Amino acid sequence: MDAQQSDARPVLEAQDIARVLTRIAHEIVERAKGADDVVLLGIPTRGVYLARRLAAKLEEITGTKIPVGSLDITMYRDDLRLKPARAIGRTEIPGDDIDGRLVVLVDDVLFSGRTIRAALDALGDLGRPRAVQLAVLVDRGHRELPIRADYVGKNLPTSLRETVKVQLQEEDGRDAVLLGQRTDTAATGQ
Repeated sequence: MDAQQSDARPVLEAQDIARVLTRIAHEIVERAKGADDVVLLGIPTRGVYLARRLAAKLEEITGTKIPVGSLDITMYRDDLRLKPARAIGRTEIPGDDIDGRLVVLVDDVLFSGRTIRAALDALGDLGRPRAVQLAVLVDRGHRELPIRADYVGKNLPTSLRETVKVQLQEEDGRDAVLLGQRTDTAATGQ
């Protein structure tokens, strides 16, 4: 998140994040009646780390190695002309492909729904999954599109003046979800 935040307070700590990822993994196994055809695709950056952690939890539960990859959505975003240029990330599709598979998109925060819309567009260019589901660590509300998560770590109702910052060990050196107040005048974004 680019906006400055002051007085950010943790709403999830490392042990909470581990616990909700375990719960989400169990929910995926239950809804998918196993995990034989599940493919996890993380949305960069933190969604990729969360997808890898979920894959490890799913493997612990099922004893089966779960394919995990990443889905770059940069060129599918509807705000490309509004924001500075971004580096294009990597899309890595594990295994053969996604055709006929249950693809679970994984992201850190669900907000307006525009990132997920972009992910669905990107996914459509890669193949035809049997079904697509969404797993998020935090759902903060404020949807602008009719998109909802199938698996939610924490529902965190927020105001537009608040910020939600996910920190993960792999990227930030610690695991936490922080809730803060915006210190700038913008009221959009994460």
